Parts: sequence; C-alpha cells; structure tokens
Amino acid sequence: MRSQLARKPENTYHHGDLRDALIKAALREAEQGGTEAISIKALAKQLGVSQPAPYRHFADREALLEAVTAQAFRQLSAILRAAMAKPSKQSKLSRLAQATLDFGLHRSGIYRLMFASRTVSCAPKGSELREATHETFALVVEALEAPAVGYLRERHALKIWAALHGVVMLAEQGLFTGEAAHATREELVEDFVSETKAALAAAIKAARRRKKAGT
Repeated sequence: MRSQLARKPENTYHHGDLRDALIKAALREAEQGGTEAISIKALAKQLGVSQPAPYRHFADREALLEAVTAQAFRQLSAILRAAMAKPSKQSKLSRLAQATLDFGLHRSGIYRLMFASRTVSCAPKGSELREATHETFALVVEALEAPAVGYLRERHALKIWAALHGVVMLAEQGLFTGEAAHATREELVEDFVSETKAALAAAIKAARRRKKAGT
C-alpha cells in the first residue's frame, strides 16, 4: 500500500504554534480596540481551538497581555532601529522621533496597549516584557548620539520619550491638532528633537566644566 504524508488538520497547533498564533491574533484585535478587545475565549474561537487550549501557554489573560505587549515593543524597536539605520540628512534622534509619532498615530490600539495600560507596570523585573521595554528605551538613548556623562543621556532620553508620548496621546484623543501652535505634530516633534539635543550638549559641557574645575 502506497504510503501518504499525513496532513496537518486545519486549525490545529503544536508546541509553540498556538502560542504564536494567539499573540498574532491578539495583536490584530488590539489594533482595532486596544487592550479591551483582547479576550482569550474569543481568540480560541477565532483560531478554532478548544477554550482550555490557550491556557496551556498562558496562565491567564494578564499573561497573554504581557506576551502581546512584549511583541509590540519588539515590533516598535525593529521600526525604530530601521529608521535610525536609514541613510538620511536628519539626525538619528529626529528619525526615531518621527517613526515613533507615525507608529503611535497609525497603530493607536497597539500604542494604547503599550503605553496606556498597566501591563508593563505589573510585569515582574527581568520578565520578557521588561526586557523588551528596556530595548526600546536603549534605542532612544543611542539616538541621542552623545557620550555617557553620568546619567545625562538617560535623563534627556526620558524627557523626549515623555514628550513624544504626550503628543501621540493628545492627538489620539483629538486634543492636539497643531492649530493652537500653528505647527504640525511633525514640526512640534522636530522642536523637541532640537531642544533635547541642544539641552543635552549644554548639560554635558557644564558637567565637564565642573569636573575640570574640581580637579
């Protein structure tokens, strides 16, 4: 009898397949409705698996949200890294800032999951999610293209990260259009970039001057 290759039945998953499928499906749901749109029961039905199946990979909804948010941060990091590597007359910080703005405005559901929920704050130190957020923030520090002088880079990176987040959230809520300042959101972001680079350069210069005076 001629042997036939066994075909994998449709909508069955093995090993890490279901875990990855759940994360991808949850990301699609978050694109439309943010954190509230993610339901393990609905995802199981969508993927054609039994309701208990997802719990083999995630203890509860919070564990799934943590994995999904980590994947979202990795996606953002990949976008920022590509923007910084792209040949351009703009500074790395400018490219990173504009890429962040674009991501936030066009993927608002995912952005809310990442920055407007308690998922990150509830994740334990050393977790996959915390590592993913550190990777993203490290790119902001790198984009400053400045020497390490104390924690000046990190402080200024945090300042512009907060400013970018503020623009995205205000715009997403319809509270900022740029009309009041007679500037587009992109122009305002460029102001942040210029001010951050100038302030950091001045702070580094002052720190070095103080160090030299103290020697």
